Amino acid sequence: MRGSYPARGMAVNGRTRWARSVLLCGLAATLLGIAVPPPGPASAAPACGPSGSPAPTETPWALSRLDPAAAWRITRGERVTVAVIDSGVSATHPLLRGQVRPGRDFNNLPTHEGQCDEAGHGTMVAGIIAGREGTGSPFTGIAPAARILPVRVLPDTKRTNDEKLPAQIAQAIRWAVDQGADVINLSLVTLPRPELAAAVEYALDNEVVVVAAAGNRQEQQQNLPAYPAAYPGVIAVAGVDEQGGHVDSSVSGDYVDIAAPGLNILGPAPRGQGYLAEPQGGTSFAAAYVSGAAALVRAAYPGLNPEQVAARLTRTADNPPDGHNAQIGYGVVNPYRAVTSLLGTRADPPPGALAAPDPPRDPLGWQRSVAIWVAVVGALLAAVLLAAKPILVRGRRRGWRPGRRPTPASSG
Repeated sequence: MRGSYPARGMAVNGRTRWARSVLLCGLAATLLGIAVPPPGPASAAPACGPSGSPAPTETPWALSRLDPAAAWRITRGERVTVAVIDSGVSATHPLLRGQVRPGRDFNNLPTHEGQCDEAGHGTMVAGIIAGREGTGSPFTGIAPAARILPVRVLPDTKRTNDEKLPAQIAQAIRWAVDQGADVINLSLVTLPRPELAAAVEYALDNEVVVVAAAGNRQEQQQNLPAYPAAYPGVIAVAGVDEQGGHVDSSVSGDYVDIAAPGLNILGPAPRGQGYLAEPQGGTSFAAAYVSGAAALVRAAYPGLNPEQVAARLTRTADNPPDGHNAQIGYGVVNPYRAVTSLLGTRADPPPGALAAPDPPRDPLGWQRSVAIWVAVVGALLAAVLLAAKPILVRGRRRGWRPGRRPTPASSG
């Protein structure tokens, strides 16, 4: 793991000083005969945002389609931190309890450490990535042992052209990198700005995988590149439906790398124990599924750099017939294959460096060899017989008596 966690050390020192103060106050109160109530918890996660419906009783189609549990025999995403730069992430939902680290808020709620989600969007995304097992619900995350670093930059899910937002997202990316994030999930779209591009490059240079939503088309809107998904090195994710077809609202483009479920989505609500439904879905949630798969890959192969993680995800995806297209990239993410497939890690040799491959073995080769030898021997026998024919004819004429060599006539 990269980075250190000074905030944790500060918290330990703070708790030590707090305990000493309580002890001294209690001793003084005892000497003075004053009753002191027992101390309460030092802090509590804020309760904010919408509450949802009861937990699902059946496995959501997206989990059935991707089947991440098949990869859990190898890894569940242990020791991997996924930064969710979004609308905040609730730390109180049973699915996310114990999964959410203290984060940061870049949007006017600094005391909540990124754990107040008034929109519900970031909590759904985090649940899809790292929702834990054993809650009594068939819903789990793709990487249930991963940890979430919440970073709040969005007050809601409304489309905005706020010129301040790209700079806030850029700050959030750099902060998440410095806090030791292994994967950054960006289920958002904003304006392309130099500081945002530089922040993405900073993350990639520090070996952090960056996953982003390819974007959602509005009515009668053209397929315009979405940022930060369209930046080089970012894994851009499109959405598919239950049948594996491209979701009409999902932006298409040459920059699209991979796809994941993006319609009829379910996820945890930030308040209470309920779940929120998003029938229209979106590439935001598709990106979350791919971030979960990236967390599994990072846990299984910690030495891979972002480019290699992206290559493993795309090379093991369920490819479309044409191999790659602008709608779903290299296909639908496959967590099991991404973790278990044996892929070459060395660079390809230059042309001509490899010896020519052996020709395929001919199962009828020995019959052909025998036929050739038979033909050769037959030809030789035929030649012998043709050469011996004049001799035989002459022998019959003479009755097989030896003949005399004719004497040459003398001249006189």
